[in-house]
Amino acid sequence: MSRIGKKAISVPAGVKISIDGQNVSIEGKKGSLSMKVRDDVRVAWDESEKSITVSLDEKHAEERASKAQWGTTRALIQNMIVGVTEGYEKKLEIVGVGWGAEVQGQKLKVNVGYANPLFVGIPQGLTVTAEKQIVTITGPDKQAVGQMASEVRSTRKPEPYNGKGVKYMDEVIKRKQGKQFGS
Repeated sequence: MSRIGKKAISVPAGVKISIDGQNVSIEGKKGSLSMKVRDDVRVAWDESEKSITVSLDEKHAEERASKAQWGTTRALIQNMIVGVTEGYEKKLEIVGVGWGAEVQGQKLKVNVGYANPLFVGIPQGLTVTAEKQIVTITGPDKQAVGQMASEVRSTRKPEPYNGKGVKYMDEVIKRKQGKQFGS
């Protein structure tokens, strides 16, 4: 029995839910998201209680993979509701002398100490702002925001000796001492 899967998802006011077979669409003030649910998981929308319930099909109730997808599907729908009401945000900090980033159209230009600047594409539906050394990525899709932040961070991961690189704002880089000179 999935402890997460059996909980009902409360839907706040102003969010429209549409369930068409195995397709779930959610619209809110920050945008709209949709996903296709696996065949062994059932999603039901209760208009009177303003809640969504996720359950397993009886044919697949004893399968381990189906049980795993039960809780995962509920968590993904919950993330979609939070995304269209509040949105998600990741902040990155670029640490280094002369390093920075700027938005150019649908690309983020990142200068991180290489001979040429690197360009990271901005996916549809995300908003990226860059103020010198702080990059903010916002959007309704949690996965897309995290993926974009990960791609920007991978342009130059933070190194432990000088602390230079692209890091998340709340990330703590464990610093190393380096070589010691003299005795």
